[in-house]
Amino acid sequence: MNIDSKNQPAAQEVVRLTKDLVRFKTMHSAPDEIRRCADFIVDYLKGHDIDHQHFEHNGYPSILMLPRTDYAPVLLMSHIDVVDAPDDLFEPIEENGNLYGRGAIDDKYAAALSLVLLKEHIKRLGKKGKKADSLPFGILITSDEEIGGRDGAEKVLENIDVDFCLALDGGTLNKVVTREKGLLTLKLIARGKAAHGARPWLGENAIENLIADFNAIKAEFTRTQPDHWHRTLNFSKVRAGKSFNQVPDRAEALFDIRYTEDDDPMVLYEMLQKKVTGELVIEQKEPMFLGGESPYLDLLVDLYDDITVGNEHGASDARFLSVRGINGIVWGANSDNSAHTLKEHVQLDSLYSLYDRLDTFMEKAARMNSA
Repeated sequence: MNIDSKNQPAAQEVVRLTKDLVRFKTMHSAPDEIRRCADFIVDYLKGHDIDHQHFEHNGYPSILMLPRTDYAPVLLMSHIDVVDAPDDLFEPIEENGNLYGRGAIDDKYAAALSLVLLKEHIKRLGKKGKKADSLPFGILITSDEEIGGRDGAEKVLENIDVDFCLALDGGTLNKVVTREKGLLTLKLIARGKAAHGARPWLGENAIENLIADFNAIKAEFTRTQPDHWHRTLNFSKVRAGKSFNQVPDRAEALFDIRYTEDDDPMVLYEMLQKKVTGELVIEQKEPMFLGGESPYLDLLVDLYDDITVGNEHGASDARFLSVRGINGIVWGANSDNSAHTLKEHVQLDSLYSLYDRLDTFMEKAARMNSA
């Protein structure tokens, strides 16, 4: 394995550990695999005599290590759960400078990197006669990010104090994300009157009513800009009709709306409800992630002049940072936008560079804290 990294042994371990984690089929359809993977991580920490906390809420485990009981200057946050995939994606393959497999980029490489970086920094402190309470950072690894993060990041962040968080779950090596759109999921219920399909004039077609309401909703999402930093609408799911020869009396649709700081989601919902004849129900409402300003972000940007600060259209557990008033960023390795695809992978060169950059950043953060 040819690795271009100033921390070559550590980088090699990150790759090996990522492969180990990918082999766990940590889909939410396989909760036992999620627990087995969490236990594997706990065993790793125990094997290196690293004190940690192991939580479980509604069956979802989280693993937390902080320099002090409930405080860390900086927190690295990642997750081990993945979206569903065929069995062969859980056998990692290293090829052409990439590591392929489900979770390779989303987000098991980040969990592996966090663990190795933690171990290496504790080892360095030990050589200086210092203990883990001198660490400038801690780690949080959760297991429910793909289904909303309510039992992982949201619960754990409620009870700890953090000055700055790096959610290693997005961005790229050269782009840190300080804003992510909020999420509003709406269900539209259109009603009609059933009748025999041969006599449609005796009924009222709920699908047609649904289409009319959709067009009324869509009219409020016509804005388009090159960066698409505005609210967007995705008509994502529809259910209607029981038989081909019956006029349907009910139709339902789900809409995935992403909004920016220019929108108040409740005002948007109330406005859309007035536009339709059917019933509009809020299925999910999630806040934006707004990273805020921080000397830690300034430090990172000053260290690496090839890093830009930008936005992301998707959502992550970083939104819970905003809810708790914690400043932070979303950052990560490169993947050619392959997350959730059959070719999911992490670019290994970017992974090595990310490790080196985080290693240097944490060393500088430690000096900044002691100044």
